[in-house]
Amino acid sequence: MSNLVSKVLIIGGGFSGMSAALQLRKQNIETHIVELDPDWQADGAGISIGGATLRAFETLGILDEFLEQGSTQEALEIHAPTGQLLLKIPNPPLAGSNVPTGGAIMRPTLARILSKKVVEAGAHVRLGYSYTSIDEDADGVTVAFADGSSDRFDLVIAADGIYSTTRELIFPEASKPTYSGQGVWRAVLPRPAEANNTMMWVSDHLKTGINPMSKEQVYLFLTEDKQEKRHVPSDQLVATLKDLLSRFPAPMVQAMRDQIDESSQVILRPIEGMLVPLPWHKGRVVLIGDTVHATSPHLASGACIGIEDAIVLAEELARHDSLNAALDAFEQRRWERCRMVVENSARLGKIEIEGGDKAEHSAIMRESMIALAQPI
Repeated sequence: MSNLVSKVLIIGGGFSGMSAALQLRKQNIETHIVELDPDWQADGAGISIGGATLRAFETLGILDEFLEQGSTQEALEIHAPTGQLLLKIPNPPLAGSNVPTGGAIMRPTLARILSKKVVEAGAHVRLGYSYTSIDEDADGVTVAFADGSSDRFDLVIAADGIYSTTRELIFPEASKPTYSGQGVWRAVLPRPAEANNTMMWVSDHLKTGINPMSKEQVYLFLTEDKQEKRHVPSDQLVATLKDLLSRFPAPMVQAMRDQIDESSQVILRPIEGMLVPLPWHKGRVVLIGDTVHATSPHLASGACIGIEDAIVLAEELARHDSLNAALDAFEQRRWERCRMVVENSARLGKIEIEGGDKAEHSAIMRESMIALAQPI
C-alpha cells in the first residue's frame, strides 16, 4: 500500500480514469470512481493504438485481452489519392519491450475490457453519478455528491475529459479547448483482404485512411479542413461521407465507399485540443489525461498519454514520502512527453490545412513515433 494515500476518488471512468484505478488497486489503495454515463460506454468507432499504448496495456494487465479482441499492425502506409504507395513508415520497436508495435480496436471493446478489470480489481464504481463540491483541509478532501451524500478521501484524481468541470473548478484560469480547423469522420467497415497495416490516402485538404480493428473489421477515418465547425444532420452523414470519398479514385477506397450505409456507424467530430501549463495539481487534487492535454488524432496517441499518466502517477505515489513531492515528480515526468504529442499533432494538422511541406509532415511523424517508443 502507498504510504501517502489509502483512499482515492477518481472523477471520470474513461480510459485514463480506469487505468488509474487498476494501478492504485495493485497497491491495495481503496479506490472509488464516479462516472456520469450510467451505461459506462465509450463513444466513437475505432481507436488506433501505438506501440507505446500496447506497452502500457502490458503494464495494466490487459494486453492479452487486446490481442484477442483487437488487431496489430507493423507499419503506416501513405498513398496518393490514386492508390500509388508514396511512403511506408515501419512502427519503431519499443525500447526494452517485446510487445507489438501498433494496432487498433473498437473503442467500446476497449472500454469493456478495462471496466471488467476495474470491477474485478475491487474498485468501487458509481455510474450516473456526479459531485457538487470539493473541500480540502489539512487532513484530506471532503467531496459532496449530487445525491446529498459526502465522503472523505486522501486524494482526488480528475480524469473527466476535455470538457472537465473539475478543471474549471480547480484551475478556472486554465485555457479552454480550441478548434483546430479540421473535423474527423469515422465509420466501421468490413476488413479488406489487403489491409495488413494502417493505410492513408492523402489529397489536398482531405486525408482518409483505415486501420484494422479485428480480423473482420476496419475503421475508416477522414480528416476534412473547415474554418468553422461543421454540423451535418444525422440523416445526411452517410451521403456526405461518400461524397468526400469520391475524391479518392484509388480502387480500394472506392470499394469501401460502396460499402458505406446506415449500418456503418458514421460519425463526424470537430478536432479540438488544449495543453494546460504546469502545475496539474493543487493541494490534494490532480488532473490527468484529456483534462490537461487533449490532442488531435494525428499521432494516434491521445489515449496513450492519458493511460501513461495513470501509470506514472501510481508509481510516484508509491515512491515518495510526501504527497506534494509525488505529484511534482509525476508532472515533471509527464510534461515534455505530453507537450510533444499535443504540439506535434497540432503542427501536423496545420501542415495539412495549409498544404505545407510534406517532408516536414513525414519527419514529424517519424520522429514522434521514435520518441513515443522510448520508456516513459
